This record gives sequence, structure tokens and C-alpha cells, in this order.
Amino acid sequence: MVLAEIEAAEKRIRPYILTTPLVESRELSRLTGGKVLLKLESEQHTGSFKARGSLNKILSLSEREKSQGVITASTGNHALGFARALEIGSANGSVYLPENASQAKIKALEYYDVELLFHGKDSLSAEMHAREQARQQKKVWVSPYNDPKVIGGQGTIGIELMEGCDQLDQVLVTIGGGGLISGIGSWLKSKRPRTRIIGCQPANAPEMTMSLEAGRIIGLDQPMETLSDGSAGGIEEGSITFPICQEVVDDSILVSEEEIAKAIKFMAMTHHKIVEGAAGVAVASLLKHPDRFKDQTVAIIICGSNISFEKFLETVVVN
Repeated sequence: MVLAEIEAAEKRIRPYILTTPLVESRELSRLTGGKVLLKLESEQHTGSFKARGSLNKILSLSEREKSQGVITASTGNHALGFARALEIGSANGSVYLPENASQAKIKALEYYDVELLFHGKDSLSAEMHAREQARQQKKVWVSPYNDPKVIGGQGTIGIELMEGCDQLDQVLVTIGGGGLISGIGSWLKSKRPRTRIIGCQPANAPEMTMSLEAGRIIGLDQPMETLSDGSAGGIEEGSITFPICQEVVDDSILVSEEEIAKAIKFMAMTHHKIVEGAAGVAVASLLKHPDRFKDQTVAIIICGSNISFEKFLETVVVN
């Protein structure tokens, strides 16, 4: 099912998305003794990979479904992709965000014709409330990750990775709800089963890692703050991403807030790229364990660039 949806998504969304750069990091390659490639989804429309999945979902809706109205929830990046997708698909919709959503992402959303609503202190609370509102109002619910078409859209990154590199030993992907790694992992495992898929998470928000270890979805009673706000939040019970992650994720790495901050600074100082915390998580994972990737060809998904200027300055100056 996922593979067919990725193939359909590739045809459906290709006219509206960018084939993002896949560039070598000589500094990280030197560190591992191999070849490290950066897949710069930070250069995608709306500043993150989320432009893909939400667009695939919206473009797949019928005119009747679009006329009902569309609702989603997001910490920001999915909301931006969703807002752009509404514009392309000529649909109207609303976005629920947690009350502590990034100001940079909220400001970016103001450039789109989309209704912004706020609920709760974390992404899972906003998501559950928004889904219930969609049910009550009989509007179409667009999950940030728990939807085959959203996963299919994210999986088009896997197609681009294969087109850009003949060999991939390992791929590092930051995990939130699991939509990105489910899409990329499903495609790569079907075509190059020996490629290892590594899930990367903040130690402050390790829900998917904990769930994979336990064999069931686990949530945190008191989630901690993290620089990786784009990946923070729990996993919806019954999410289709969980069993997919059980199949495609070979290993997991957790990184500290200090390590994430240093990775953000590394990307700015070394590659002159501003990346958000979720992207820093994947970079930090390689910096933390370079020996795991010795003499191998590795791709790191740089999943987004949407970080507030104030937080970016604080991060690079303090660290």
C-alpha cells in the first residue's frame, strides 16, 4: 500500500515541489572516513519536507471533500505545507497549533489564507482536539503523519535519494510521529533492503524510540521542552506509522539538547545553513557516534530550516 502511494504521490506532486539538493559534507565525511551526504529538505518550499505529504493529501481530495472544509494540527511545518497545499488545491482549511508553537512558524503562516486556531500545550493535545473538531464539523481531517497519502508524499524523498546516489549504507532520519521515516524507509527497503534506516530523536522527546523498544505505543505524561519542536509530541494510538517503523527502522539514536544545539551551530559555521532543531537531531546523531558510520556512504535528512531568528542566535552564541 505504501509503495503504491509513494509512486502515485511522485506523479501527483512533482510539478509543485523541488528536487532538493543532495550534497556531500566533506567535514562529516572526513570524520567518518566515508561519504556523508546532506539531503537538504531545508531548501524545500515552506522550508521543510512537510510540503510533500500535505500536498499529496490535498491534491487527492475530491471536489466534494474540499467543499466540506479541511482541518489539520501542527507545531508549524506541517501547517505551512498544508497552507500551501490548500492554495495549490483551491481548498479552504483550518490549522490547530499548540499554544507554545514557534513564533517563526506562526508568522510564516500569516502569509497564507488559512485559519489559525490554538489548543493545548503540546502537539498531541492539539492533534486530538483538531481531529475531534473535524469529526463534529464533518470536515476532512488531515493528519500530520497518520495517513497513507501523507506518508506517500514524504516517501518521494526516498525516490530522490536513490536517483542522487548509487549506494546508501545508512540513512539518518529524525522521527516525530513517524511519517517521514515511514515513507523514506519503506521506499528504500523495497529497493535496497541492505540500507540501514536510523531513527534519530531528542532524549527529551523519545516517544517513538521508547515505543519501538516496548513493542507498543508509549506516551510521556510530562513531555519536556526540546529544541526539536518539529519532532516533539506523542504518537496517536493506532497510528499506521508505528507498525511501519517496526519494519523499517533498524536502530535508534537519542541526543541531548546540548548536542542538538552544537549540531545547529555546526551547520551554520561549516555549511552556512540555518537549520531547525529537528534537522539538528539527525546531524547530532552522526556527530555523537561517528564510529557507527565508519567508511560508509551515509545520507542525513536535513528536514527543515524553520527556526526563529532569536532562538537560532541564542543557540549558536551560547553553544
